[in-house]
Amino acid sequence: MTLPVSAAARFDVWAPEAGSITLLADGTKFPMSRRTDGWWTAEGAPAGDDVDYGYLLGTDTIPVPDPRSRRQPDGVHALSRTFDPAAHQWQDGQWQGRELQGAVIYELHLGTFTPEGTLEAAARKLDYLVELGVDFVELLPVNGFNGTHNWGYDGVLWYTVHEGYGGPAAYQRFVDAAHAAGLGVIQDVVYNHLGPSGNYLPRFGPYLKSGEGNTWGDSVNLDGPGSDTVRQYILENAAMWLRDYHVDGLRLDAVHAFKDERAVHLLEEFGALGDAVSAETGRPVSMIAESDLNNPRLLYPRGVNGYGLEGQWSDDFHHAVHVNVSGETAGYYGDFDSLGALAKVLRNGFFHDGSYSSFRGRHHGRPIDSGLVRPAALVVCSQNHDQIGNRATGDRLSQSLPYGPLALAAVMTLTSPFTPMLFMGEEYGASTPWQFFTSHPEPELGKATAEGRIREFERMGWDPAVVPDPQDPETFTRSKLNWSEAGEGDHARLLNLYRALTALRRATPELAGLGFTETSVAFSEDERWLLFGRGQVQVALNFSADELQLQVPEGTLKLATDDAVCLDGGQLSLPGHSAAVFAASA
Repeated sequence: MTLPVSAAARFDVWAPEAGSITLLADGTKFPMSRRTDGWWTAEGAPAGDDVDYGYLLGTDTIPVPDPRSRRQPDGVHALSRTFDPAAHQWQDGQWQGRELQGAVIYELHLGTFTPEGTLEAAARKLDYLVELGVDFVELLPVNGFNGTHNWGYDGVLWYTVHEGYGGPAAYQRFVDAAHAAGLGVIQDVVYNHLGPSGNYLPRFGPYLKSGEGNTWGDSVNLDGPGSDTVRQYILENAAMWLRDYHVDGLRLDAVHAFKDERAVHLLEEFGALGDAVSAETGRPVSMIAESDLNNPRLLYPRGVNGYGLEGQWSDDFHHAVHVNVSGETAGYYGDFDSLGALAKVLRNGFFHDGSYSSFRGRHHGRPIDSGLVRPAALVVCSQNHDQIGNRATGDRLSQSLPYGPLALAAVMTLTSPFTPMLFMGEEYGASTPWQFFTSHPEPELGKATAEGRIREFERMGWDPAVVPDPQDPETFTRSKLNWSEAGEGDHARLLNLYRALTALRRATPELAGLGFTETSVAFSEDERWLLFGRGQVQVALNFSADELQLQVPEGTLKLATDDAVCLDGGQLSLPGHSAAVFAASA
């Protein structure tokens, strides 16, 4: 459905089951009339800028915000405010976009990336990210939520930009600045659930399926009565980010939580939308799914019954790297307790490709058809917001591991055949945690969130005393990056390694440009070494604490994580917990 664009039509609202609706705009009431399609229209509504407005449903005396609100200056329970995205004078006309193939992504949370926690402050760090050598900035969700700070996954007004970050105009300026710096922007969006406070959508129409929930609450109505307009609500929101805000891609949160039995799945429509906007703008659009299904159908072309997405996250890579550098094997890490697991991921993309998953108690996943998918379609990491923040104390690898194992994780991620993603602060081994934090103004909701968090980790065997209170403002403050340490000691050493790795990746097409069948892997479980090759490029890793001597093809050393690494002819000396990248002689 394409909505009208006249001044009055900007206040149209879909409410198919409402008995009556009154628009309250700048203090004046405007009765609304119902159309046959369930949309309501107000005649004579204000046409000016910055109109504060809301809707009185039935006999209500307190207005509720617009489901498509672009601004909520006073919070998600208050009046909406109009915003004209076309007012921004874009400066990115020369920006040609960025393909996912060969790129490096940097994931960040605006509230904790800088002391100020704003889009403007984040824009001042773009030069640092360029020097680091990344290609995309991926922002955790920015849409409206109740309170001053949280991860962003409790959003309730998907068309807004949180005022605490600077609002929608600041978002446009950030994207303009990123493009000027040569960086693409990927926006994390959440379409599988809504937050617990400020969700007025069910009062307007059948946006949710009551009683058919997922981990976070009622499922979004993707296939029931009224779902045509709900799906359009979602797709038009996705198009808004791509068109009105010029973002280069979307990260689709937890698509395995979509409950969609239609013949044309919502994910397929996302793939088609990305292609359509790319054709309009002449710029690549990357639709990337977070999925734990290990189902390559998400990546297959729509012409062969796939969904046609550009990428999807691969947790298997994270788990295999994490286990082999940390030794942690509890929970879902149990199946990855071997270098063989890491080798399988490097060769095949998924570890669970139809194999038995002990954590799930069943077989899981299916193999990737290497003729249909290139390795770059898998987005991988050694750390991300979920894998850190969903630990009981929100501890990073750098809070328990020294430089050597951290360097191994960096080399694995940035020389892998896949698309690497870094989590903010990882590149310098940040000592600050990234914990689960909320700021629910409602005391009962805050208490329930904190108690639920404790119960969750009690079931996993953690001491409740170590679980920080998500409602404590210090939990949020502790999670902010400390940028002063980036230039000190092993922090600076690790940062230099990350910069060298991104530069090597950019200068070495084989690392990112070859297919699955062009990866060779050898390893020794007993001696704890792994060697993998991409064309003439070889990567050798020593996961043990002991020095190793390996017979390797003769070549030229390109990078080493330790000054004591030595390549002499075909003899490679690797100190404990070190890695080397070399180009084999033709």
